Amino acid sequence: MSDTAPDLVMYGSPVSPFVRKAAALCIEKDVPFEIEAVDVFNPPQWFRDISPLKRIPVLRDRSIAAEGVTGTIADSSAICGYIEKKYPAPALYPAEPFAYGRALFIEEYADTHLAATGGLGIFRPIFFNAMQGKEPDLDKAKATWSGEMPAILSFLNDALGESDFYAGDTLSIADISVTATLMQIALVANMPLDNYPALAAHYDRVSARPSIAGPFAKANGFIRKTLPDLFDLT
Repeated sequence: MSDTAPDLVMYGSPVSPFVRKAAALCIEKDVPFEIEAVDVFNPPQWFRDISPLKRIPVLRDRSIAAEGVTGTIADSSAICGYIEKKYPAPALYPAEPFAYGRALFIEEYADTHLAATGGLGIFRPIFFNAMQGKEPDLDKAKATWSGEMPAILSFLNDALGESDFYAGDTLSIADISVTATLMQIALVANMPLDNYPALAAHYDRVSARPSIAGPFAKANGFIRKTLPDLFDLT
């Protein structure tokens, strides 16, 4: 076993779906990487310097620079695009132009609309409250699940059509993004998908992949220390 640090290090936490998305890409490609924890609530100055939006993850490629701003990329989509270019096999972005565009759109939908709704409306009201010693805001979480999530879940279900994947005929960044982001809800609550059979089957398949399940297990272990049980949103 080599003691040499890998070229790629991601600053962040496995609790972040965006960190898990980028980690999954590396694992699928068998690219060595490591995750270095950063306190996002009170980040050190060096992290503020490399993360203009003060968000995680930020990637550093040590083969370019071991410190400073040089060699760093902020934003998970930019990170994943960089990793795909540097380590092109196996491809996780479709080669066919329309499928490529479709994959980018589904990734963006997951990173923005799904992440904002599930994260701000369900994950944070439950877990952040628990971290602060407060009662989880189940009213907000349940209202989000019943009022805002059905349209999102319906879109993701219908977008699959008869296919096993969102873009092309194999796993892509779109599938990774959707599943990693949905699993943010699964960290704190039961997530029944019975009304969305295509999405449910896709979720079961993709979430079982080692690239997804491994980082999720680390996040789940951390969450369970504060929140022993999952909540019912129905």
